[in-house]
Amino acid sequence: MRKVKFGINISLDGYCDHTAMSPSEELLDYFTGTMHDVDLVFFGRVMYELMFPYWADVARDQSGSPAENRFAERFTDINKIVVSRSLQHAREDTRIIRENPVAELLKLKQQAGKNITMDSVSMLPEMIAADVIDEFNLVVHPVIVGQGRPLLAAGSLQQKLNLKLVDTIPFKSGHVALHYVRE
Repeated sequence: MRKVKFGINISLDGYCDHTAMSPSEELLDYFTGTMHDVDLVFFGRVMYELMFPYWADVARDQSGSPAENRFAERFTDINKIVVSRSLQHAREDTRIIRENPVAELLKLKQQAGKNITMDSVSMLPEMIAADVIDEFNLVVHPVIVGQGRPLLAAGSLQQKLNLKLVDTIPFKSGHVALHYVRE
């Protein structure tokens, strides 16, 4: 069975606004490495539109730093699913689903293949409630932003979720990668 891994960048004060954070070269290499055992990314529309076409353009034009180019190449090579009721078109390697993301992800989890990464704060509470996510990869950025979207809105979980820390990676830049599994 495939694992579903939730991954997100987060500020010290718990916000998930990618535009307020700046990944270092070593952090981009870390993200590239985390995708070697992944063959599917499961997005919500907001995250999908944040990532594409930006990273596809970087991969095509090789317009980033060496670490950005490596990340862009790996990231764009992975198949994608985006959950959206409003998105009309997506990249050729992206399938749009309109409803029941939990059932879809549970079905995908049973299929043969590498692991799946899920990058959607909006779907996180329902995925946790349905016990779909196996691992959590949080990268804490050394910044306090004071506003934005929190990882979880107050009251969005029916019950607390206990996790076990299995790895911590500190980076010279001050970022910290935290890898948790469900207890």
